[in-house]
Amino acid sequence: MRVLVVEDERRLASGLRTGLEADGFAVDVALDGTDGLWLARENPYDAIVLDIMLPGVDGHRICATLRAESVWSPILMLTARDAERDEIRALDAGADDYLTKPFSHAVLVARLRALMRRGAPERPPTLTAGDLRLDPATHQAWRGPNPIMLTAREFALLEFLLRRPGEAVSKREILAHVWDFDFEGDPNIVEVYVRRLRAKVGRSAIETLRGAGYRLAADGG
Repeated sequence: MRVLVVEDERRLASGLRTGLEADGFAVDVALDGTDGLWLARENPYDAIVLDIMLPGVDGHRICATLRAESVWSPILMLTARDAERDEIRALDAGADDYLTKPFSHAVLVARLRALMRRGAPERPPTLTAGDLRLDPATHQAWRGPNPIMLTAREFALLEFLLRRPGEAVSKREILAHVWDFDFEGDPNIVEVYVRRLRAKVGRSAIETLRGAGYRLAADGG
């Protein structure tokens, strides 16, 4: 799913992008609060990782502003300070969770997935459509009892489609959630990955809708 990381420490921001992308997330990075607030306002993120101490606009102000504008993407706040008052202030500003640096990447990912599930009732721990199943936490997928071997990008695409079974999703929506915000390659890459995914989950599972995009069969095909 698509995540925004707002972190001014370049090395940490780069590490978060690399780690999250390896786990199948599409990641946008902002290195200051001003850019972070703009990106969060302009794009429908599935989660936001937000540092508190930022140049431009601090994390508390960003969080409070987004909530005041009815932007409800789950927010995980990061801080180098381990103080109860900072945690209280972050949660009062509208954050959903709080993590103190240094932290384990595995814990960060687990908390992000928990926030995504908690933020929308339609996001259960295991996504299903008929006998097609996907577990985002363990990064595994199955057709009936048989495991499906997927690359990180194929997994992200299947996860996105399984979160909206029976719905038409456009190529633009897929690019926005499965690829990075600044993706400037050929948009036909979506067709390539849909074709690869069909070869693994079954051709009837994903329908092409002329002029509209794609649709995952509600029964899994």
